Amino acid sequence: MPSPSDLPLYETHAASGAVFGERRGRAVVVSWGDPAGEHAAALDGAGLLDLTDRGALEAAGPSRQKFLQGMLSNDVVGRQPGQGCRAALLTAKGHVQALARVLVLDDAVLLEANADRLETLRRTLEHHRVAAPVRFAERPTAVLGLLGIEAGRALREAGAAELPLQPEDHRAASLGGQAARVARAGDLPGGGFVIHAAPQAAAAVWEALRKSGARPVGRDALDALRVETLRPWDGDDVGEDNLLHETGLVAECHSPTKGCYLGQEVIARLSARGGNVNKAMRGLRLSAPATAGAVVRAEGREVGRVTTAAVSPRLGPLALGYVHRSHFAPGTAVEVDGAPATVVASFVEHEP
Repeated sequence: MPSPSDLPLYETHAASGAVFGERRGRAVVVSWGDPAGEHAAALDGAGLLDLTDRGALEAAGPSRQKFLQGMLSNDVVGRQPGQGCRAALLTAKGHVQALARVLVLDDAVLLEANADRLETLRRTLEHHRVAAPVRFAERPTAVLGLLGIEAGRALREAGAAELPLQPEDHRAASLGGQAARVARAGDLPGGGFVIHAAPQAAAAVWEALRKSGARPVGRDALDALRVETLRPWDGDDVGEDNLLHETGLVAECHSPTKGCYLGQEVIARLSARGGNVNKAMRGLRLSAPATAGAVVRAEGREVGRVTTAAVSPRLGPLALGYVHRSHFAPGTAVEVDGAPATVVASFVEHEP
């Protein structure tokens, strides 16, 4: 397992009883010893997330927005400083290379993505840049997250004077006396905020949010929340073998009115066919806990794979996964690792 001591906030977390684990080859905090309580805090209180396995790539230069408009699946041109969007970088064949949060600043555009996608982002953008007056550099950034109905209150008590209202809009803030940027995060389960801070300021920002009432939430509780809300995660649930239409993220990460961009022809062709794909992301109501990679079967044959599995304190064992179109209709009976399961379009109907 990768060393937890490599985490930017390792000492802070270790001192508060964090339980460390691994996700996609990176050390993470899986819990603080009470996943059910952390899950509740992220719903009914303020849940604090360490997302330092994300990073930021900065695009600068006079043509930065115009260039990114021709590369990403969502509109970048026309967005003003303080605005943003979610977007995908695709291959020419329409497969997802990376998902990114696009934040427009006065003098640059930030692309927040999983740290293991940053090199892919940079390499692909540099390859297509040719002579365009735009340059790319990784910006040292620690990313935190905040969930729950009390998240806004916690941010204000920690020092944020103004909070963004629309998804992916962002504002500069002072949290715990440290400069930060707060964005309204549409990709977090149930909505919430992400906070960008300099790595050396992350511990102070974390402690300021804890003092304002936010409770640390580990990846076990976060995974349960993601699955409950059918929120796929780049790397865990979305990879380079996926088309954007398969992920369920087209409406969020794609503009149907923009012009050409990398992979646009595939997106347009699928949209014209009603988004019909051979497999699609679905929720799976399980009768027994499963693990990522578990096989989904129906009528004795493989029809899909689990990408994220969790045990929800509210709903029991459940999962996200890709299921073949022959069996992805809601209510379809399948098996996951030999145990009965049901395909669902939403877990809400199953809540007690």
